[in-house]
Amino acid sequence: MAKKPTVEVLSIDGRDVQITNPDKLYFSRDVKLSKLDVVNYYLSVAGGAVTGIRDRPNVLKRFVNGAEEEPFYQKRAPDNRPEWLRTVTLSFPSGRTAEEVVVDDAAGLAWIVNLGCIELHPHAVRTNDLDHPDELRIDLDPGPGVEWDDVRRVAIETRNLLEEMGLRGWPKTSGSRGMHINARIHPRWSFTEVRRAALALSREIERRVPKLATSKWWKEERHGVFLDYNQNAKDRTTCSAYSIRPLPDARVSTPLRWEEIPDCEPGDFTVLTVPARLSEIGDPNAHMDDAAGSLEQLLDLAARDEAAGLGDAPWPPHFRKMEGEPTRVAPSRAKSAAKKAAGTKAATKKTAAKKRAAKPRSKMPLIVVANSPRKDAALAGLERWKARHREAAAHLAIDDVLVDSMRGRSSTWTRIRVNLRNVPEEIRPQQETPDPDDDPTRAWREARGKR
Repeated sequence: MAKKPTVEVLSIDGRDVQITNPDKLYFSRDVKLSKLDVVNYYLSVAGGAVTGIRDRPNVLKRFVNGAEEEPFYQKRAPDNRPEWLRTVTLSFPSGRTAEEVVVDDAAGLAWIVNLGCIELHPHAVRTNDLDHPDELRIDLDPGPGVEWDDVRRVAIETRNLLEEMGLRGWPKTSGSRGMHINARIHPRWSFTEVRRAALALSREIERRVPKLATSKWWKEERHGVFLDYNQNAKDRTTCSAYSIRPLPDARVSTPLRWEEIPDCEPGDFTVLTVPARLSEIGDPNAHMDDAAGSLEQLLDLAARDEAAGLGDAPWPPHFRKMEGEPTRVAPSRAKSAAKKAAGTKAATKKTAAKKRAAKPRSKMPLIVVANSPRKDAALAGLERWKARHREAAAHLAIDDVLVDSMRGRSSTWTRIRVNLRNVPEEIRPQQETPDPDDDPTRAWREARGKR
């Protein structure tokens, strides 16, 4: 007979929560943590974690096979949920709607963690007003090779600008290599207006520390720390305070006091250290809801940028084309297409014949070398590409390798591209079939293109 799965029932504030397969290993590398260990961690920090997600719709990012396997996103609340768990119906830019989970207490927190939600992903709205965010989210995302000290310097510059704009920033580690700075705002502005304010802030930081920060959406144009203004678009979520991240050391996205930033290191904050920290110093975000401010000064800054000729910036790829948005094509592709069009118009039959006879060369500086639902498999494919093209690979700078975490409708995968801008044209490899080439959204996109 097949062995029945084990279940542990936790009594949390008078509510029973079942933890299925409590001994299932969720982390096995630097630390070993079972599902029950992860649940117990969240219960130990529930005072801070629930504050970050309470009264908000939550996307369920489910690591059902643990932190070392790929997750999937679930917007809709499961049908077999407890009757005491709230839900709210959220609409999306696609026109679809979904009934999403709302977590208000420790029992609800344990229930979603049992589903495999290692990370917590709340929206920037409260249930009583789903169209007006109460939070400006600033995501400091360092590029390859960028030092943590640069992230700290950009964070301090961001705090100073927020104060000038009449807002208070609340910093936390992202739980990976970056930092998040959130600011409470009055729920008076639409998602579009909040994103517009975030874009203005990002551009102003770039002007103040141009060698350290960038507001450029396209990875091929970035350097230093990217301020991801699009995290404020509707339907976008980021991990909230006290979320565990799927890294080998079970690192935690941890709220900080500003005076801690000069000396802190992201690896200091893990499942093993954060509960004692919270117990000892309390939650640095405890009074965040008391500090709501206005976006008016940031929106005035946005208006000045627009008057000076700075229009909108690209939106996330799954959004419809927005009014005033520039062409949603990477600059390298746009430049190549323009060059090709100009060459076609000016070419004579004689030059066209010469071009046909010439040895073909790749005109695209960006090539895709790997697509896979598993990041480690994609990185292994990159190493195989480098081994095949050793001479070209020797010319690559750190930021010429673009590792993109791609998000589909309900799944994620890793795409790796190589920018050949530093490779002499005569030895640039042409686009090959990526190795591996496992894009889980390809079939859906091809079917959609045939409609």
